[in-house]
Amino acid sequence: MASIYTGGLLSVTLLGWAVGGVAAGILADYVGRKRMLMFSILWYAVFAGLTALSRDYWSLLIFRFFTGIGLGGEWGPGTAIVAELWSPSTRGRAAGALHAAYGVGIFLASGIWLLLNPLGPSSWRYMFVIGVLPAFLLLYIRRSVDDSALWVDADRRRREAQKRLEMGVVSRQDRELAQFTIIRILSDPELRRRVGLLLLMSISAVVGYWSISTWIPQYAARLAVTSGHQSQLSASLVGLTLSAGSIAGYLVLGWLADAFGRKPTIWFYYLGALTVSLCLFLFVHDTRVLLVMAAANGFFTNGLFAWMTIYLPELFPTRVRGSAISLVFDSSRSVAALGPLLAGWLISSLGGIETAAAMMSFIYVVGLVVTPFAGPETKGKALPT
Repeated sequence: MASIYTGGLLSVTLLGWAVGGVAAGILADYVGRKRMLMFSILWYAVFAGLTALSRDYWSLLIFRFFTGIGLGGEWGPGTAIVAELWSPSTRGRAAGALHAAYGVGIFLASGIWLLLNPLGPSSWRYMFVIGVLPAFLLLYIRRSVDDSALWVDADRRRREAQKRLEMGVVSRQDRELAQFTIIRILSDPELRRRVGLLLLMSISAVVGYWSISTWIPQYAARLAVTSGHQSQLSASLVGLTLSAGSIAGYLVLGWLADAFGRKPTIWFYYLGALTVSLCLFLFVHDTRVLLVMAAANGFFTNGLFAWMTIYLPELFPTRVRGSAISLVFDSSRSVAALGPLLAGWLISSLGGIETAAAMMSFIYVVGLVVTPFAGPETKGKALPT
């Protein structure tokens, strides 16, 4: 039953992520990237802190949902800002570095947990108290970050189109500029096709991570017990190597995307994620080997997420960019939320993590099949305006 309860917590976090991410992406197109980024960080910090006050499983579930809203809301505005400010020749590396910050955060969290875990049953509460710290980033963003000229121009053109429509001066171009972003995306055949294919790729990556990689620390703890080692220590060490591999994966994907192209790099990462996940759970039964394989798993399955930070903004016009990239990146969480529940049920039914995780690994085949058809190669090209 513990695996099902854990899966429930992961699922509600993903649902909150989906709700907050899509909402923040849409609002970022209307009120600005900077403003929505600041609001999302503040929301996350408040509810991460409140999670520490959870009285039972159900209150924890509720707080995790609201924390997920803020967590999801940060990605779209931040990704749009980076894409719109960097040059085409270095955009992949810049976006890869942005996504690597997520990996650095997970790495730090794993290290902090290694220190706090011995403090007793309430140590998990201290972790959520630390989640308040990102609120201090608002001071830097407010003073040092500005919306891009691309968004400012797109916002001006939208407002001017709305004024002309209100005055009765109607044109097709103005109707399109003033149209609600999600409706505009879904009414354009090419944008609609791209969203559909990219959504399949995103679901493949998200389900893979939340249904497979998140169980690796528990798998490490079980192997440690079998080998006579400390389970919590082994789980924490594996979490650290997984995070270290993830950071390298994000950075290398950005470099490869700039050097060899977006689509070949993405396809290579899906193949690596499938291969490493199968090998880890089917053939690794030694805790030392698991440390190495966990790093490799992090490199591919977590590093894979950087393609969305790099490739998605390059496929959509500025006026709908926040809405489109968040629709793909974040709405996939609502589907992927079923993944941890399914994995938890499989683990309980099959009596072990290995078989369940190996079965879930085949979700990466979807990414392998869809990637060649998802959109044009965008390496070195200017963003669509």
